[in-house]
Amino acid sequence: MSSRFIVPIYLLALAAVIAALYGFWAYQGRTVVLPEIASATHKLQCVSYSPFAKDQSPLAPSFVIRPEQMDADLAILAKYFSCVRTYSMTGLEQLPVYAQKHGLKVMLGAWVGSDPVSTKLEIDQLIAAANRYPDVVQSVIVGNEALLRKDISGARLAELITQVKSQVHQPVTYADVWEFWDKNPEVAPAVDFITIHLLPYWEDEPSSIDRALDHVANIREDFGRRFSPKDILIGETGWPSEGRQRETARTGRINQAKFIRGFVAMAEHNGWDYNLIEAFDQPWKRVNEGAVGGYWGLFDADRQDKQVLAGPVSDLSNWQSWLQISAAIGVLTLIVVGVPQRPGTAVLGPLFALIGSIGIALWWQQAVNDNRDIWEWLWTAALTLLNIVILVRTALALAPLDSARGRVFVRLEQYAGKILLCSGFIGAVLTLQLVFDARYREFPSYIMLVPALGFLRWPAHAAVRELKLLLAIIALGIPLQLLEEKLTNTQALGWAAVSALLALALWRSLRTSRSPAISSANTASVTV
Repeated sequence: MSSRFIVPIYLLALAAVIAALYGFWAYQGRTVVLPEIASATHKLQCVSYSPFAKDQSPLAPSFVIRPEQMDADLAILAKYFSCVRTYSMTGLEQLPVYAQKHGLKVMLGAWVGSDPVSTKLEIDQLIAAANRYPDVVQSVIVGNEALLRKDISGARLAELITQVKSQVHQPVTYADVWEFWDKNPEVAPAVDFITIHLLPYWEDEPSSIDRALDHVANIREDFGRRFSPKDILIGETGWPSEGRQRETARTGRINQAKFIRGFVAMAEHNGWDYNLIEAFDQPWKRVNEGAVGGYWGLFDADRQDKQVLAGPVSDLSNWQSWLQISAAIGVLTLIVVGVPQRPGTAVLGPLFALIGSIGIALWWQQAVNDNRDIWEWLWTAALTLLNIVILVRTALALAPLDSARGRVFVRLEQYAGKILLCSGFIGAVLTLQLVFDARYREFPSYIMLVPALGFLRWPAHAAVRELKLLLAIIALGIPLQLLEEKLTNTQALGWAAVSALLALALWRSLRTSRSPAISSANTASVTV
């Protein structure tokens, strides 16, 4: 092809990449308008409240709940709700005082665990608070998912409930995932009303956002029939705004708003009692539940409205910032590529810049949501550096070998085998994690796409034995993780596709490494 066509091709490729980049981030930040359920004149029933701010955790041994934090939080919640639900008495002895100040009722909870001493302390404090604030505490909850955790037997739990009932005037209940009421039939006769948790995202067979409300309705109606005349409280229901997909259940603020708004409308239409989970995002829960555990709040950890209850909602309201970050990475990549001198370079340069810029930006967006400590931030930085190095190698490979950039590429190739093995090792580790410990892990597809495509197009020489081992782990991991995740999980399918590309890249490099006469530099010199 004549050289006079290279510049027009390059400009067309750049235009397509710019449009694709803008379109990608604009779609991530799209705004959806849904029917609103909360207003100044219409308050909702109840919401779960934990008094922990963004940098706080009950797992920290020196943590102390600040009364002024409770006061400020309840002032926010009183605008939207009539009551709050708590889970423990520890540090919340004064919560009824602030609830009364802001016109809120309280469903007061005691934490029942495997330690009988701490459980007794919680029960004693629950009874004392219920009797001290009878006008504020509308009901008490003896334990939360203690049967699910296997912290206590059903018989012992029934004894504790009976003990509390004999010493308070409010209705007494116990709260757990709905299946555990069936597994422990001795508990229901002891309570005044049944409190069930309905979380379609966490079900053994997760529901998509389109089927979640039907699932909730079916369970609620079934419990209403079977346990009549006892009242039924849906003690927890909600949807996470961040985190991994589980089968067809996708997280996101839009889906969270769809579920919450749809549920409240359905509950109010049917006259159901309910409590939403939860008031504020709790980042500390990521330690035990993965990223998804920290993002069930109607407000974020900074107490900013996530637009779950009212107003237009977006999965990524600050998408313009991520567009700018992504564009900066793409421009730097194109600078390294330089002025194209071949038709293939004119297309591949902008294409790799697009893939790399989106992948790195998405990786950091995920890190902002997921990371819990310095080690995870170092992991984020390490994979980012790997992608940058491979992007530079890819950009240099697009230059003619007799040019300055081409000569730099040839010198860089002495390290290409080590970079490839590093990429394969990381891919194998991620594969094993998603096969054997997947429940709380994210799919890292976008951060491994550049290594996969870079070495697929330009193989490298590396140790044959190591290449075989890494190839075997990644290739075997693909069907195993799909078997666990199911083919309905689009995020799992995306990771399987990236894994397949990485496996193919390792296979191509394995062939190259078995043929010493073929150098990666010669491979890169093939006209593109």
